[in-house]
Amino acid sequence: MRLHRSPRPAAAAALGAALVALLTPAPAQARSSALPTVTPTAQTPALYDDAAGGNANADDPAIWRNAADPARSLVVATAKEGGLRVYDLDARPVQSIPAPAPPGQGDAPGRFNNVDLVPGLRTPDGRADFAVVSDRGNDRLRVYRIDPSRPGRPLTDVTDPAAAPVFSTSQSEINEQRTAYGLATWTDKSTGRSYALVSRRNRTAVALLELKPTAAGTVGYRKVRMIELPSSFRLPNGASWSPCAEPDELPQVEGMVVDPANGVLYAGQEDIGIWRMRADLTGKPVLIHKVKEYGIPGVYDEQTEECTLGADPGYGGKRLAADVEGLTLFQEPDGDGYLMASSQGDDTFALYDREISEHNEYEGGFRVGPASGTLDGSEECDGAAVLNQPLGARYPRGLLVVQDGHETPAVPDGQGGDREATGFKFVDLGKVVDAADM
Repeated sequence: MRLHRSPRPAAAAALGAALVALLTPAPAQARSSALPTVTPTAQTPALYDDAAGGNANADDPAIWRNAADPARSLVVATAKEGGLRVYDLDARPVQSIPAPAPPGQGDAPGRFNNVDLVPGLRTPDGRADFAVVSDRGNDRLRVYRIDPSRPGRPLTDVTDPAAAPVFSTSQSEINEQRTAYGLATWTDKSTGRSYALVSRRNRTAVALLELKPTAAGTVGYRKVRMIELPSSFRLPNGASWSPCAEPDELPQVEGMVVDPANGVLYAGQEDIGIWRMRADLTGKPVLIHKVKEYGIPGVYDEQTEECTLGADPGYGGKRLAADVEGLTLFQEPDGDGYLMASSQGDDTFALYDREISEHNEYEGGFRVGPASGTLDGSEECDGAAVLNQPLGARYPRGLLVVQDGHETPAVPDGQGGDREATGFKFVDLGKVVDAADM
C-alpha cells in the first residue's frame, strides 16, 4: 500500500563490509550511503495502470524452478486488475492471464495482489506444482497448475468453483474491499498438508487456509483458524500509539513468508514492522523488528490525503523505513540463510539472520540501482522473491526478482503528466551475495 504522506524521516540503514563496521556508530547519512548497490540484468516490459494498459500494476513475484531444465524456469507475477503475468528468465512475457470480470454490475473486478508457489502438492492424480494467488477483488484464492510441457500456456486455472470468500460474508462486503491481500504458502513437514496464509486488506487479520485438491482436478480451501495482530501499541512512555492512516483503516499485513525448515511465519505489518509466529497461527506472535516510524504520532488530513507527522520519540527501529514489504527467504543448504525485507520508504533491502537462536539479527542490506538509462533500479518496492539455486547459464548462482514502483524512462500520458508505470527487475543473485557479503 502507498498512502500519501508527508516526507518520512531520513533513512538510516547500513551494511558494513565486516563485523566491526556493523558495530561502529556512524552518522545516519553515512550509514545509508554505505549500502552496496547491485544492478539488474533484465527487466520486464512496463505495466501501465491506466485504461490503455489494462489497469495493470506490478506487485508481487514468485520464482518457479523447472527441475528438469532449470534454464527454462519461470517467474509468475501479479498485475492487480491486469491479472497474472508469466515471464521467462530473460524477463520476456510468456503468458498473460486476465483477472476475473466483475460478477455483476457495480461489483468489484478481480484484482490479483500476491502470489506464492506450492511445489509437489499431493492431488488425486499425483504430485504437481501450483501457483496460488490472492484475488483481492473477489476475496478469494485463485489456484493455477504449472505444466512446463505447455511452453506458451504453462499455467492453467484449477480453482474450485465452490471456493468461498476468505473474509467476507456477502458480495456487498466484498465490494468494500477488506479482502484477501498478502499471501504466503506453507507445507507442514509433519503432515504433508499444504496451506495458504492470507492477510486482510486494511485490517490486522491473518487467516490459515488448508489447500484441498479435489477428485475433479481442482483445488479449493478451508479456513482452519485466524488471528488478529494488534492495531495499537503501548509505548515506553505509557502512551498508546497507532500509525496514522485513513479513517477506518487499520495497519495491514502484506509481505509474508514461511521458513519451511521450522514452520515459522514472518509477516510484515506495513507501518509497524516484522512479526514472527508459528505458521499454524498458534502461540503468541513476536514483533522482532520495528519500522523507523514506529511511535511517531500523526494526523490524517482528508483534503490532502496526507499524514502530518509529529516529533519522533525515538522508539522505532533503525533499518526499515515504512512500509515494510516484500518478505522473502534466502535459504542455504546447511540451514543458514537470510530473511530479506523491502524497506519501501528508502528504496533499500534489509537482510536478517534466518536463525531464531540468533534473534533474527540484522546482517546487512543493499540497494538495486540502475544499470543504464533504460534499465533502471527498484524504487518503492512492493514485492520480492529470491531463489538460491542454479537457473542455467544466465543465473548460475540463483535469481532475485524485485518489483519496481517507478519504471523509467517516463512515458507521457498526453495530459501533462506521466503514465503510472511499474515492472519487475531480474537481479543475478551472485551479485547480491558478493556485494552484501552474504
